[in-house]
Amino acid sequence: MEFFPLLELPEEIQAVVVERAARNSIQDFFGLKESSRSMKALAERRGVYHFLDVLSVPWGLNMPSELLIACYAEGNPSTLYIKGVQFFYTFDLKEEGLSLMKRAADAGYERAVYTHAMTRAIFWGEGKYLSRIPIESLDKIGKLVRSVKWGWGLWHTPEFKERMAMFISHILPKFYSCQCGNPVERDCPCLWHIDVTKDDNMCPHCLWLKEIGLFLREFEPVSLYRDTRKW
Repeated sequence: MEFFPLLELPEEIQAVVVERAARNSIQDFFGLKESSRSMKALAERRGVYHFLDVLSVPWGLNMPSELLIACYAEGNPSTLYIKGVQFFYTFDLKEEGLSLMKRAADAGYERAVYTHAMTRAIFWGEGKYLSRIPIESLDKIGKLVRSVKWGWGLWHTPEFKERMAMFISHILPKFYSCQCGNPVERDCPCLWHIDVTKDDNMCPHCLWLKEIGLFLREFEPVSLYRDTRKW
C-alpha cells in the first residue's frame, strides 16, 4: 500500500484516511503512522484508537501493553470485549464482565454480540439476545470467536463446567432426538459430534442448540498473560 501521496491531500482528508485504516486493518494503520511525522500526529490524535480491532491480528503476538491500554482508555470495543471476557470467564467477576461485554456488543462489535448472547443463554437461560446475531453470519462469527486460543492451559470455572454438564445431560438429547436436518445416526450422540450430525436444513431450535454446544465445547477463557485489571 502506497502512503506518501496521501501527504498531498488536505489534512481533513488525511484524517479520514487514517480513521478508515484504523477501522479496516491494524497493519495499514501502523504503516500510515510510521510513514511521516504528520501521519504519526494524525494517528495519535484522540479518538483514533477507538476504531482499532486488536483481535484482527493473532493474540499471541507481543502487542504492546501501552497500545491496549490506550485503546481501552478510548472505549475501544475490542479491548472492552477482551476485558469483559477475562473478567467473566477467568476472574469469575460476572457483573463487571457482562457489563463490559454488553458495552462492546452495543457498540456493534460482532465478537461481543455473539459472546454476550451465548453467555446470557448459558448462564441465565435468556435466549432473547441470540436474535441480535445475524443468522446469515452466525457460522462465521461463531468460528471467529472460538478460534482465538488464548487459554494457554487455563481451565474454565466450576460453574462453567456445571453448565456444560447440564447442557449435555438435559439439552443435548433434545438435539439428537429431533429428526430435522437429515440426521446421521451416531453410536455416541455426544457434544463432540454436534457439528457433524445434521446438515444446514436443521430447524432453528436445533441450529441454536448446536451453536451453544460448540461454544461450550470450544470457547476458552482469557489467560493471565494479559491481566486486563491493569487497564
